Amino acid sequence: MDDLRLRAEMCDIGRRLWQRDLVGATEGNLSVRLSPQRILCTPSGLSKGHMRPGDLVVIDTKGNPIGAGEPSTEIRLHLRMYAKRPDCVAVIHAHPPTATAFAVAGEEIPDDLLPEAAYVLGSVATAPFGVPGTDEVPDRMEALMDDHKTFLMAHHGAVVMGKGLEDAYNRMEVLERVARILLMARLLGGAKPMPDRMFKHVMAVALNGKL
Repeated sequence: MDDLRLRAEMCDIGRRLWQRDLVGATEGNLSVRLSPQRILCTPSGLSKGHMRPGDLVVIDTKGNPIGAGEPSTEIRLHLRMYAKRPDCVAVIHAHPPTATAFAVAGEEIPDDLLPEAAYVLGSVATAPFGVPGTDEVPDRMEALMDDHKTFLMAHHGAVVMGKGLEDAYNRMEVLERVARILLMARLLGGAKPMPDRMFKHVMAVALNGKL
């Protein structure tokens, strides 16, 4: 029953990512832990907006398929995150346009703009570029994984960890929303940070919650 529920949830969230323009064409990938040894993930080369439960792939912790299907080429990153963070239950990689524009421009997204964003995103890390589909991507992100749950990937996109698929999806949606607000604030003359006392309190609460 859990397997069927998670398959349906992953298809629903893939559709929401596509509808919100957080992914396009066959971009992006999602995964969730089924058990300590089994992970459910999206297949390679399929639109996340048009997946069916039977399209999804079950793999082991080394990335080998258990049954039919071929996992996403970016599964190495997901597996590294699960190995590094036992508290991580789901991973979503997407290409949210505004947040990805920040990653392409080499611009960071500050932590101190909105209290709600700090709670949901935590500190947003920016990872150096790695060739997609290779071990370069997780290798260059690994040092950031202990202390972050939201990542910009230089010249690539964004990836988030979550307590579950819904939690990870919300984090990705908030990341794009914050990036848009920051861009608009800059057009209006610049983004003003929260007062230092408020920011320290917000980040203390966010860090205490980890994921």
